[in-house]
Parts: sequence; structure tokens; C-alpha cells
Amino acid sequence: MSDTASPTTSTSTEEAASSSSSLAQRMAERKAKLRELNRRRNEARKLNHQEVVEEDKRSKEPKNMEARKRRAEYLLKEEEERARCEKEGKDFEREKLRRVAADEAEATEKRKRGKINPDQGFSSFEAATARKYNSLVKQIRPDMEHYAEAREKAGDAFYASAGTVVHGVHKDRKEAVDKMAKDIQDQVAKRERYSRRRAFDEGADVDYINERNMKFNKKLERFYGGYTKDIKDNLERGTAV
Repeated sequence: MSDTASPTTSTSTEEAASSSSSLAQRMAERKAKLRELNRRRNEARKLNHQEVVEEDKRSKEPKNMEARKRRAEYLLKEEEERARCEKEGKDFEREKLRRVAADEAEATEKRKRGKINPDQGFSSFEAATARKYNSLVKQIRPDMEHYAEAREKAGDAFYASAGTVVHGVHKDRKEAVDKMAKDIQDQVAKRERYSRRRAFDEGADVDYINERNMKFNKKLERFYGGYTKDIKDNLERGTAV
């Protein structure tokens, strides 16, 4: 019996080995692909969990948190710039203004002026008088032609000094008198419109002994009047049990 293998047997062995190697290679590729898919899935799960945590954190923060963060960052940068300017011996305000555009500076100044309240309210009679005076001064629209005519007509008496007789020199125009009368009437009408004084009803039932008791009874009527109407009517008619 010969030890030499037949060509057919050798070819079959090589094909089997090649097929086994190809199968092992495909299995290795599939395992590698499966590991890559698992890695991507775990990474996506981790990123998704982080996003959920961040979203929950943002939902619990105040609504103006982003603005507050930007404000804090701006203040931090401003402090760093201030320290740098002090170290270099420069004026921080001047350096800050150099980086501001003209239109931006104008808009900022306009916003500041808009926040100023010119009406400080009533604090004293002197303050109220000064406020009224300033308001009337703003309404003045001088007639320069009439001013020149009156000055020429009055002569030295127009700018009166000690001992100058001015009686009969100045004469008010009818238009000026009518304007003053109209202004006074408008002031009276405005005071009546904004007055908080309540009219007294003389025909109303008197069920109080003083002003404080009257206010208290009005509160009771407002809250409990619907429940006690029958009892009150019976007491007034004398038919209460």
C-alpha cells in the first residue's frame, strides 16, 4: 500500500480547511460587529441618561438661570479687566468706554433716562408747589412779537426798579385772561375727577354708631349679607321667632 495521498483526497482536505477558515473568519467578523453594536448601544444609553439628568436639572432651575449665568460671567470678566487695568495703571471706566460703540452707548443712556421717574410724588407743600411751578413753566409758549411791543410801549417801566411807577403801564390781554381762567377750571375738574371723597347717602339706613362701626358693618354685609338677609328682614318687620 502506497503512502502517497491521492490528488483527490488532498484537494478535499484543502477545501475543508479553507471552508473552516472562512467560517471562523465570518464568525469573528460577526462577533466584532456585535461587540461594536453593544458598545454603541451602551454609549447611546449613557448619553441619553446624561441628557435626562441635565434636562431634569434645568427644569428645577429658575427661569432666569441662563440670564443670571451670563450676568455672572460678565461680572467676572469685568472684575478681571478691572484688576488688569489697575495693575497697568489705566483708568478702567475709560478703557471700558473705548470698547462701546456709539449707538450702543446712546441706547444705554436712553434706557437709563427712561427709568428715571420725574414725578417723585407728594412729600411736602413746598415740593408740590415747586412741581406745579415746573409743570406750568414747561407749558409756557412766549409770544416774542407781543413781548417786543410791550417792552417798546412801557419803556423804562418794563424793567421796573425801586421807585418806578408801573401802575397802569401793563395791561393783560383778553386771550391771556381766558387762558388763565381755562387753566383754573381744568385744575378744578381734575381734582374732582381724582378725589377719593365718597358722597354721603342721607337716605341710607343708619345701622352704625360711628364711622368705624359703619365700615365694619359694610364688611359684614359684603361677606355675609346673602346668608343673613332673611334674618335681618324678620328682625326689621318684628316677625322673628
